[in-house]
Amino acid sequence: MSEQQLPVVVIGAGPTGLAAAAHLVGRGLDPLVLEAGAAAGSAVREWGHVRLFSTWSEVVDPAAEKLLAPTGWVRPDGATYPSGADWAERYLQPLADVLGDRVRYGATVTGVSRAGRDRIVDADRESQPFTVLIETADGSEERLLARAVIDASGTWATPSPMGGDGLPVPGEKAASARVSYRVPDLKDPAVRARYTGKRTAVVGSGASAFTALAALADLATSDDGAGTHAVWILRRGISGSTFGGGAADQLPARGALGLAAKAAVDGGHADAVTGFRTAAVEPDGERLVLVGADGRRLDPVDEVIVLTGLRPDLSFLNELRLGLDERLQAPVALAPLIDPNQHSCGTVYPHGVNELSHPEKDVYLVGMKSYGRAPTFLAMTGYEQVRSIAAALAGDREAAERVELTLPETGVCGGAGLFDEPEATPADGGGCCAAPATLTIGTGAPASSGGC
Repeated sequence: MSEQQLPVVVIGAGPTGLAAAAHLVGRGLDPLVLEAGAAAGSAVREWGHVRLFSTWSEVVDPAAEKLLAPTGWVRPDGATYPSGADWAERYLQPLADVLGDRVRYGATVTGVSRAGRDRIVDADRESQPFTVLIETADGSEERLLARAVIDASGTWATPSPMGGDGLPVPGEKAASARVSYRVPDLKDPAVRARYTGKRTAVVGSGASAFTALAALADLATSDDGAGTHAVWILRRGISGSTFGGGAADQLPARGALGLAAKAAVDGGHADAVTGFRTAAVEPDGERLVLVGADGRRLDPVDEVIVLTGLRPDLSFLNELRLGLDERLQAPVALAPLIDPNQHSCGTVYPHGVNELSHPEKDVYLVGMKSYGRAPTFLAMTGYEQVRSIAAALAGDREAAERVELTLPETGVCGGAGLFDEPEATPADGGGCCAAPATLTIGTGAPASSGGC
């Protein structure tokens, strides 16, 4: 079989991976989607209780909708907001079903390389197909050949730990039974019982933390929630942008998350502890004490929810020659545009195959994974990425480089505040992003789902 007859392997049957497959089919190319889970959108289903802050009109890919249309599929009301479960059941699974045997479940990718070439070997490298090593659900291994590889595996499986240095703090692993790295589903009776009447520390400052704080505040005010209280742990001070864009955010549901978190604090359901960088977790009977790098010891808590971001798993790509930024682990051409150390509104332009290419030809990291450790992503950004890549793989360079995407403004300027010092943003939310405006940019605001 010639290399051109080989499939394009897509890793992950989530929103971006399935969109990639749809665009490849539309270009007459043969995709093979490898999904570790047992169903489409396996990661999305894990946060199925969380509502997206993007509407249905913003989370359905056009090429995917074209594939779905002949089946009688009808797009849900574009003005409404799906939950993760809605997205998986009403869009992702039907799309995977249309793709049929182009999607394989229970297939975990454990390695990718060039056939017969490790990362050291130059000779005749680009003429060799890719070798993709997979482990199947029954534990057996299989090798596949591919003409190109699109890694849309996301970052959901690798949450960041509690420590401000990117490492677990002493005691964090030992306390694992009372430490969670996900937004709790308080509609689940077992989960609700875990947090009801308890004092819970929430570590993090993005939309996931906002969602958790709002959920715990709702629990505290419910009939069965007496005694429930949250302690919000922030590594920096509170400033005008701490709670996101608020009313200045053109994605209203995203802005509402920050306002809900603020209401939790203002209503006395959560105490904010600022400038606190956790250095250790110590047992105190049946409870836990968080110890700060500055020596502060917080009052004991029953539970800890760590929502400090996600990071890409690059281990199975180790034999490929990737060009990744040393900070974000994102493609080098994309990283400066999304770096939270320096990012401000208007600095990110739409991007596609040029920004996502690597020294290793025809391998791409897309979707949330393309942003590495950056906390900003929207599903529609991923859809545009794979549209561009599919065009490039089909030989249509003009279409590949014609990247056009208009995204809503976040309402927040300046960096993401990775250290302690407060931002210079005025408390009233003023600044270059204070007034709602539609900018042509390539990123959104922190997403509790990792790609909403």
